[in-house]
Amino acid sequence: MAEQKAAVGALSQAIDHFLHITAHFAAGLFHCYDVPDLPRTNNDLEQCFGSVRYHERRASGRRGAIPGWVVRGAVRILAGLVTKRRARERADLQPADHQAWRRLREHLRYRREARRRQWRFRKHPAAYLADIEARLLQ
Repeated sequence: MAEQKAAVGALSQAIDHFLHITAHFAAGLFHCYDVPDLPRTNNDLEQCFGSVRYHERRASGRRGAIPGWVVRGAVRILAGLVTKRRARERADLQPADHQAWRRLREHLRYRREARRRQWRFRKHPAAYLADIEARLLQ
């Protein structure tokens, strides 16, 4: 690009800027080309996530936002993307690191509890606050 900068005329400033940015962030800027099977552009990423959303919507019948993605989004999206790549065997489903699996389960339990409390507060705020106050006064 630097060699052909003179041929583009008015866009030469844009090329200078691009070369400056790529030199500054060179190590991690084009990380997608270092990892096999990683989508190369934003359009590829959008297509991946869009296809997961489409299949989740077909399976659940929901047209709007899927509440399960709030609680288990990272797990569900990853599972949807991975299953598209190849068929899974029974051994693939066994966790390799049981401690990491337990930490993930604990994290999901914490998020599910937070969503349950939010729901309780939205439905009956006075009762929810009275319950908290009673526990504090004990």
